[in-house]
Amino acid sequence: MFAGQGSGIMLATYDDPGNSTASQRLRPGTLRRILAYAKPHSRETVLLVLLTVVDSLIVVSTPLLLKEIIDVGILKRDTTVLTVISLVVAGLAVLDAALQLAQSYYSGRISQGVSYDLRVQAFTHVQRQPLAFFTRTQTGSLVSRLNTDVVGAQHALGTLLGSLSSVFTLVLVLGSMFYLSWLVSLVALVILPVFMIPGALVGRRLTRYSREQMQMNAEMGATIGERFNVAGAMLSKLFGRPHEEAKLFAERAGKVREVGITWMVLSRLTVIIMTLLAAVVTALVYGLGGAMVVDGTFQVGTLVALAALLARLYGPITQLSSIQGEAHTAMVSFDRIFELLDLKPLITERPDATELPAPDGAAAPEITFDGVSFRYPKASEVSLASLESHALPAGERSQEPPEVLRDISFTAPSGKLTALVGPSGVGKTTATHLVSRLYDPSAGSVRIAGRDLRDVTLDSLRRTVGVVSQDAHLFHDTIRNNLTYARPGATEEELIEACRAAQIWDTISSLPSGLDTVAGDRGYRLSGGEKQRLALARLLLKAPSIVVLDEATAHLDSESEAAVQRALRTALRGRTSVVIAHRLSTIREADQILVFDEGGIRERGTHEELLAAGGLYAELYHTQFARQAANGSGPGPAAPEEERRPQEAAAPQMMPGGMVFFDGSGPDDGGAPGGGVWHGTGQGPGGR
Repeated sequence: MFAGQGSGIMLATYDDPGNSTASQRLRPGTLRRILAYAKPHSRETVLLVLLTVVDSLIVVSTPLLLKEIIDVGILKRDTTVLTVISLVVAGLAVLDAALQLAQSYYSGRISQGVSYDLRVQAFTHVQRQPLAFFTRTQTGSLVSRLNTDVVGAQHALGTLLGSLSSVFTLVLVLGSMFYLSWLVSLVALVILPVFMIPGALVGRRLTRYSREQMQMNAEMGATIGERFNVAGAMLSKLFGRPHEEAKLFAERAGKVREVGITWMVLSRLTVIIMTLLAAVVTALVYGLGGAMVVDGTFQVGTLVALAALLARLYGPITQLSSIQGEAHTAMVSFDRIFELLDLKPLITERPDATELPAPDGAAAPEITFDGVSFRYPKASEVSLASLESHALPAGERSQEPPEVLRDISFTAPSGKLTALVGPSGVGKTTATHLVSRLYDPSAGSVRIAGRDLRDVTLDSLRRTVGVVSQDAHLFHDTIRNNLTYARPGATEEELIEACRAAQIWDTISSLPSGLDTVAGDRGYRLSGGEKQRLALARLLLKAPSIVVLDEATAHLDSESEAAVQRALRTALRGRTSVVIAHRLSTIREADQILVFDEGGIRERGTHEELLAAGGLYAELYHTQFARQAANGSGPGPAAPEEERRPQEAAAPQMMPGGMVFFDGSGPDDGGAPGGGVWHGTGQGPGGR
């Protein structure tokens, strides 16, 4: 891990051949793409160049004026020349300060403008990525890519733009030195190639360590992000692992420290060496020039001017050599951002896409699945290894995942309720994801109102389909803003009406700040049932013509569930609805029930038809009510006698798709979360 011989400096090296994310080289075309981002700021760039040229002329003219002060003003005792030139030098110093300030302004506008363009484009691009991208990507690494890398690129680009004056100054200083004395200038330039050697030697290593430092900072940031959100902090406290967590963070912070030390040593090494050489060469110039003054070859003022120009020569060279490290950092930062921008979204909108009919005033469209098969995309298609905490080897990242859905066909009739039931991991949630086009099917088609979803605009699809998932997400914002996220122009009356319909207004109105109460990180200041009812209110506010409910009542107690079910019956009337429910009592009134099993539809029909068939649905239904009877909750007076009989299947059952057990209690009545839900191991990500 560490290497260093004879220097006393321990330089960190990471030569693990499997660490591809750290050892990756810059991709071809990176510089050309950076210049393309600077093109919109060409006006500021031209002004910056002009200011730089004028500033460089002032930098060179000052030593030449000092020569005249000494040779003409002091040695010839001409006070007029001495006074005038001194005032000119002072005036140029003031002008130089103003020019440097203007250069900083335009350099900042360019670098900040480029970083703004990069950040907005990257954010927009990430939003277009499929859901699989976010299931594989570590959030902290992604945030680092959009934040730390953009800031690093902006800082390095600003430094690089600020070094433009060094280039012009270098050219003008060399010309002035040869004009004063070609011999002294030649001696100074003999050692110039030595200045380029350190930068050439450490440049490639700086690129590597810059990339590695960014990657490790991203991993450390991911650790912070995962442990300091509410769910992560709760898990750490409940399982009592603060010492292990601190140790893990210390290990990752230690790696950042070691790589940071190495990077700092390498970046400063060039500056130190060139500063030493500059001092040596300055001494040689004074020695050689002093001898020439003694011999009468030229005057003292010329020697002073040469020495001053020499300082202005090696200063820009030193800066340009140190800029090499900044250039490598900028290249790596830009390259990491371009790597993200080059990840093509799987869900795209065709140029000739058409609009779905507006929900208002139109009949609810039907949904058709026609021979749909689906497998989740390969890791290499949806994510980057550098954004994953435990990236698969390249071969495994290209492997085809197994099929989650296989040749399923059904129609959800217009304005009717279609229920999806079945064990966990059989593809119910995956099917609903296809309705909202979070994914595209691998084969077959999903159609709304007869139109393939791949042929309609994404905006019109979002207006048409509304979804409430089992885990309702709320932003760390006010309840009002969380609700208006679905409909920004909603009035106060419309907000209250939606909250009343979702049976949550009494709770909100009792809060001191009402709708302006902050929900907290992911809504953790509210109970699970309150979050779910707010999500329902958000859906009602949106008023889509198609509604997808993925176990939307799973976190409600019996009383709240009954109230929400009454609200939903009114809200879903006339809308095409697809509902996933593990609590079978909630979908008795469905117009159509589809029983999923092992990626296909095993049974279909109404509640009565499926009970009479005596298949998987009847088995699951009877088992759940037997469990409720054993818990003393009972099936309720509406259940027929044959549905209330205790069953021997009340014990945990081995069902297709995984180990399954049933529980009729909910979180608000002291039982397990998600009352009436059977839990199991799924076959694929998100394939509940």
